[in-house]
Amino acid sequence: MGTNLYVGNVSFSTVEGDLQAMFSQVGNVLRCSLVTDKQTGRSRGFAFVEMSAEAEAQTAISQLNGKELDGRPLKINEAKPREDRPPRRFSDEGGDRRG
Repeated sequence: MGTNLYVGNVSFSTVEGDLQAMFSQVGNVLRCSLVTDKQTGRSRGFAFVEMSAEAEAQTAISQLNGKELDGRPLKINEAKPREDRPPRRFSDEGGDRRG
């Protein structure tokens, strides 16, 4: 299992292939996932990149953090584990919640 990196400040015009190519310059990329909005399919401005080894992940952070891609400086750090969230509950209080 590799080391997962959080990549923030990603341009809305960036595609997964752009990130894959950039991170492949510093190590072996196992997976690249650009996070998109479920309804519009548009990028949400961040991604996750999994590097095959901890050393490669650290190299990616040191060499690529702040580097521009599609006109925006990327913010790269080690991803935190996803926290479990309680299920969302909707009530009749506060009015209609349909969008």
